[in-house]
Amino acid sequence: MKSLKYYLVTLVFAVSFSGFSQYTEVINSNRPGVSKSAFSVGTNVIQFEAGPYMLNEKHSRLQRDDESYGVDFSLRYGLFLENLEINLEGIYQSTNRTFTNNISSEADFSNFKHFTFGLKYLVFDPYRHAKEEKPNIYSWKANHKFKWKSLIPAVSIYAGVNFDSKDNPFTAPGIQGISPKVMIATQNNFVGGWVYVMNFMQDRIGSTQSDFSYILTLTKAINQQWAVFGEAHGIKSDFYADNLVRFGGAYLWSKNFQLDTAVTLNTKDTPSVFGITLGASFRLDFHEDQLIDNTPKPGKKIRTKTKKETKKSKQEKQQQNFDDF
Repeated sequence: MKSLKYYLVTLVFAVSFSGFSQYTEVINSNRPGVSKSAFSVGTNVIQFEAGPYMLNEKHSRLQRDDESYGVDFSLRYGLFLENLEINLEGIYQSTNRTFTNNISSEADFSNFKHFTFGLKYLVFDPYRHAKEEKPNIYSWKANHKFKWKSLIPAVSIYAGVNFDSKDNPFTAPGIQGISPKVMIATQNNFVGGWVYVMNFMQDRIGSTQSDFSYILTLTKAINQQWAVFGEAHGIKSDFYADNLVRFGGAYLWSKNFQLDTAVTLNTKDTPSVFGITLGASFRLDFHEDQLIDNTPKPGKKIRTKTKKETKKSKQEKQQQNFDDF
């Protein structure tokens, strides 16, 4: 049986290596939350993320109950460059609306709540030009101590176009056609399997429903297969405003397939919100790593450690082993 130390060292190595490339050996999904990672899926990777959901909304002032079923989906593809991704996202929902006032009535309707095509580009990666940080096989403490540089996030920008149909019951009156959407996404990868993502979005710019929203997501990897998350989602516009909270988890079935679930709640009653989502993420991996030629150039000397440097390195390792006890 492989020791726990082996798995810890492997996990630390995977986290440190992920900073050098958008591509990862296992699927990197935006689910189970709704925030967007700063990193792309990697070149020549086609990834599909989707999940059916159930949503119950009760509006106390309007005396209205909405029972809805729908599906959210995302198709992602790494195009040309490691830090460039194109994606197609949408939410389709069917709702049964019941008015609970003196005159009861019902209405059924369905449409796309969102249907957006966009591009995401990583503009800053704090690990991109850093030297590869290999795990210290002599010290568990050294591998798990807090690193100040982890406070510097990776940053991506996103630009997309919304497509809204005429007389859509899920949008404000008069919304139709196309409208732009922009976003800034940041991501911090901390030691111990913690990942913190922030999204700041302006949606349907220039329309009568120009929504500003933010999403803050904290994810914790329990082990190599299980992860849990918590998320705060704020929305503000003249048409709709809310503060939503989500929590749930994900299970890595294989390196190309992930399952997830989440619960959504809020704290108001105009309307109150309760939703449950079950989802999955799957990728077709055609990624090929670019080969780097490390062959010394003619005339270039290869520097080797001196006896003094070798002795000093051994002393540092012995001191580190002593510190861990």
